[in-house]
Amino acid sequence: MALSDQKIQALGRDGLQLAARGDFAGAEALFAQAAEARPNSGQLLHLLGQVRLKLGRFAEAREPLERAASFLPRDAAAQINLAGCLGQLGQHDAALATLERAAELKPGDAAIAFNRGRALEILGRTDEAEHAYDEALSIDHRLMPALSARAGLLAARGDWVGALGDLDRALATRPDEHALKLRRGELLLRQGDWSRGLIDHEARLDIAGDRYTPALPRWQGEPLGGPLLIYPEQSDIDSDEAARDTLMLARGVDAVVQCAAWVAELVETPTIRRAAPLEGFAAAAPLRSLPHLLGWTLESLPPPGTLRPKAQPSARIGWFARTAPPSGTVVESDPAQVATCRFVVGNDTAVTHIAALLGIPTLMLVPSSADWLWGPRRGPSPWYPSLEVAGEDDSEKLAAWLGRR
Repeated sequence: MALSDQKIQALGRDGLQLAARGDFAGAEALFAQAAEARPNSGQLLHLLGQVRLKLGRFAEAREPLERAASFLPRDAAAQINLAGCLGQLGQHDAALATLERAAELKPGDAAIAFNRGRALEILGRTDEAEHAYDEALSIDHRLMPALSARAGLLAARGDWVGALGDLDRALATRPDEHALKLRRGELLLRQGDWSRGLIDHEARLDIAGDRYTPALPRWQGEPLGGPLLIYPEQSDIDSDEAARDTLMLARGVDAVVQCAAWVAELVETPTIRRAAPLEGFAAAAPLRSLPHLLGWTLESLPPPGTLRPKAQPSARIGWFARTAPPSGTVVESDPAQVATCRFVVGNDTAVTHIAALLGIPTLMLVPSSADWLWGPRRGPSPWYPSLEVAGEDDSEKLAAWLGRR
């Protein structure tokens, strides 16, 4: 039975009321019924597509949004929502083309310029992306997403001053934005500025995400009336990342370390399993907060922990790096044999940290985006007496280091 215009208007009105109350599923049912009755109504199709976007049903939102954009060719909002949907579906070229149409319809719009920049950056057209962010900020110099995004581009090309300036301006507008504080902290830490960077880096603890937090008070460095728990933040306690953080950072504090069973078998520090009850502990601190809480610097790190196993070097060459060893070199790649190696080359993984803790001469190869814990300088590392750090693409450093072995 065909619906009357009055009934269709009532469906649209009721759908808008449900959407305003946050009931997007209820609104979607009403808009779908109205759009089926009036399949050429750009407004109804646009509303239907919008609520499906709100529901995260991007594939289903695409068809009504594409039809709405074709029926409403002069409506910038229809083009913008279609572009957002295409971007969510990974159709970034199509999203960019749609945003270009929106920019023609609504010139001087900062949000459109910013979204163009995001699409261009994802497509690897970073110079054009930076220009788009510049355009957005020339319209609205306080547009926080554009400041944050441009900061990322500037940092990637080594313009730390410009990147920090953008983040400072963004934080002037949004001083309690934890994600911005964290990004600024990471930039400062990568430059070796721990005095300022460590404070901002604590903002990560206030950002929702896949991070483990025990049900204990957060230690802030105060004297305690009971034992302290220190723990890796990774939700997967058995992951290589959690083991690496434990091996590297469990030092300089009287505490019990929460770690994987295989790590507990290695370290001499008191340990506890993650599944074990935590009764009796006074407080807890994540391992990556220890530099901040204990006032560490790269020049004043406490000595590393010790391992129960001891090095039993042979003629073996341990190779645990993505970089291929020199042609014709016979290498050991079994992590279980690391203690028997004469020297080790590896990436920033647990087995490389084990080698360094054992006192085995070790070269760690890190990418340009290396963990901030390593600092900006390469060469002998303050973290372990037997460790040197080099860039993954520094073939001359690798060859020279191997030549000395």
